[in-house]
Amino acid sequence: MKDFAGKVAFITGGASGAGFGQAKVFSQAGCKIVIADIRQEPLDEALAYFRAQNAPAHAIRLDITDRAAYACAADEVEKVFGEPPQLLFNTAGVNSFGPVENSTYDDYDWLMGVNFWGVANGMQTFVPRMIKAGKGGYVVSTASVGGFQGSAVASIYSAAKAAVISLMESYRAGLAKYGIEVSVLCPANIRSNIAEAVKTRPAHLANTGYNESEEAIASLHSIYSHGMDPVVLAERTKQAMEAGKLYIIPYPEEKERLAQHFREIVDSIPPIESDPEGAKERTEALMNWAKDRGSIFSRGREG
Repeated sequence: MKDFAGKVAFITGGASGAGFGQAKVFSQAGCKIVIADIRQEPLDEALAYFRAQNAPAHAIRLDITDRAAYACAADEVEKVFGEPPQLLFNTAGVNSFGPVENSTYDDYDWLMGVNFWGVANGMQTFVPRMIKAGKGGYVVSTASVGGFQGSAVASIYSAAKAAVISLMESYRAGLAKYGIEVSVLCPANIRSNIAEAVKTRPAHLANTGYNESEEAIASLHSIYSHGMDPVVLAERTKQAMEAGKLYIIPYPEEKERLAQHFREIVDSIPPIESDPEGAKERTEALMNWAKDRGSIFSRGREG
C-alpha cells in the first residue's frame, strides 16, 4: 500500500506505546484515526493530542476481549466516519513474566485472552466488514520476536504471539483475493509503558503464579526505557507496509538469534536420501489431494 490519505485506521492499544506511535505516524500520512484502548485517561490525553494537531481522530474505550463491545465499536466507527476502517492495527498487548511451571489458569486466560483472542476478535469483527466494503485494505497485527521461540519465563506470552504469527500468515494467503494485505509486526524491545499492563488485569483473573509486584514492574521499566521509540517503530512499519512485507522485524540485533533458531529447526529434518520413496509418495499424495479436493475447503460453508 502506497497511499494512506483519507483512509480510516483503527488502532487497538492506540492511546500509548506502539499503538500511539502508529496513530501519530498514520495521522501524519493523512489517515482518519480511531484509537481504542481499555484506559480512559490515556484515551483522553491521546485525543487531546490529535485535536491540538487539528487531525481527524476518534477515541473508543474498548476491552478487546469483549466481543459484543467490539461489535459496538465497529458500529461506532461506521457511524462516525461513514465506513469501516481500511487499516486495522491489532496492537494492544499485555505481558507478565514468571516460571512456566507456576502458571495458573488465570495467567493463561488473561495473557491468551488479550494477546491472541484480542487479535482474533479484531479480525472476526472487522475483516468481514472490510470485505463487504470492497475497498481493499491492510491489516497489521503485533506479535513479537518472542513468538518465534519459547521462553521459560514468558511462556504464555510467547505462545500467544506464536499463534498471532501463524494466524497472520494464514490471513495473508486468504485475504489477498480481496485486495486486503496483511503483515505481522514482530518487535523486540519498545519504549512503552507495557510494564504497567498488570494494572489492567481483571479482578476475576487475579490468581497468578508470577511476580507482579511493584519491584517487578520497576525492573521491567528499566529495560523498556532502552527500547525502540514507538514513532520510529511505526515509521518502519509504514515503510514495510509500503513494500508489502509479511514480516516486520526492524531489529537487526535479532537477526543472528533467529537465524540460529531456524537453522536448528531445518537441520532437524533428515535428508531426502533417508527415505526417498516414502517422501515421494507422501508428496505426490498431498499434491493430488490438493488438486482434486482441496477446493472443497476453500469454498467455505454453502447455503
